[in-house]
Amino acid sequence: MPTEPQPLTTFEAARRAAEAVDPEGGDELVADFLLRFEDRDEPISGVPDIEQQVAEAVGAIDPDGDDPALVMAGAVLTYLAFRRDESSADPERLLQLAADAEFDGTPPDNVAAWLAGAA
Repeated sequence: MPTEPQPLTTFEAARRAAEAVDPEGGDELVADFLLRFEDRDEPISGVPDIEQQVAEAVGAIDPDGDDPALVMAGAVLTYLAFRRDESSADPERLLQLAADAEFDGTPPDNVAAWLAGAA
């Protein structure tokens, strides 16, 4: 008898976001972001204030919001909270979808430049 897929947990979504923005795992800020969600095994669909939690995590790590990879990690995690069906999308597509959703298709210049280099 087939079973339903397991729901996407908050940590799994955070890990997917970190992998999308930092596939080699060398960015310390993104690693710190991931650590903030490491014990979050609840389904992300059940977290009512996920946008606020993500914004607080990003703000605590980079108060000025200058780091585009960290900004995009937050954007991807937030995006996956609402579009869990995209969690298996390739990283480039996931980054573009999250940027479109987070910035209404017009990301800040530093994020746009980073996205152009990430492609």
